[in-house]
Amino acid sequence: MEETQQTSRFRLNLAYDGRSFSGWQSQASGDAVQDILQQALAAVCPAVTSVQGSGRTDAGVSALQQVAHFDAPSAWRMKGDEWQRALNTKLPPSIRIMRCVPIDGTFHARFSAQEKTYRYEIATGDILPPLQHGLAWHQRGLGPVKDLAEILSLYEGTHDFRAFSAKRHDGKDEERDTVRTLSLAQVTPERDDLLILEFRGNGFLYKMVRFLVGSAVYCIKGRISPEELNRLLTGAGKEAKAPYCAPADGLTLVKVHYPEAFEID
Repeated sequence: MEETQQTSRFRLNLAYDGRSFSGWQSQASGDAVQDILQQALAAVCPAVTSVQGSGRTDAGVSALQQVAHFDAPSAWRMKGDEWQRALNTKLPPSIRIMRCVPIDGTFHARFSAQEKTYRYEIATGDILPPLQHGLAWHQRGLGPVKDLAEILSLYEGTHDFRAFSAKRHDGKDEERDTVRTLSLAQVTPERDDLLILEFRGNGFLYKMVRFLVGSAVYCIKGRISPEELNRLLTGAGKEAKAPYCAPADGLTLVKVHYPEAFEID
């Protein structure tokens, strides 16, 4: 009988500028972050055949802290910081391993996650600065902040967010549970011409944050009422859809939250 190879599990905290990638999830085109990371892992250790992430991010979406894990043969005695340095030499500068640490084998980047925090940036000045192109949604003169804050507060709590999501092409949309709990939905003025919207929840549907942002902006502009947003949040009308999906520009995965036993500094 063939002997099972012993492995050691490592947790990765990685950051990436998502503008040049087709999202996190592996694609046939090979241009997703997961594809690039898998290639780097195989280049360092061919025995590492897969890497699991905490969840998908859309094409163009960036991350300050995406989390992934991989299993390496225990006989391959590289330490976490050695993996970090080796992988960063194989990755493009738009992807960086910020931390790599050994972790208990029961940890799973996706299934151990409890909540995620996303940030969305809206530039409100007359002109979008070139260095914010692709990193912020330009909505000239959007305001007042207190009105936007009131709209975002509607999203907090447990709701059926089906209307605030897009269908994936995997045939599973009718089966999916679309109830999620948001513990935070707020806006903070970073400066006079930049708003930071923050969302924290126990799960996010496909393009959900982008629909939440787009719908809030449409509400500010008077194209949809708060009452209609509330109706969409109740799941009334299975085919009802939120009116607008904001672009990927400005959306960043900020943090994936885990039980204390799995958190790292």
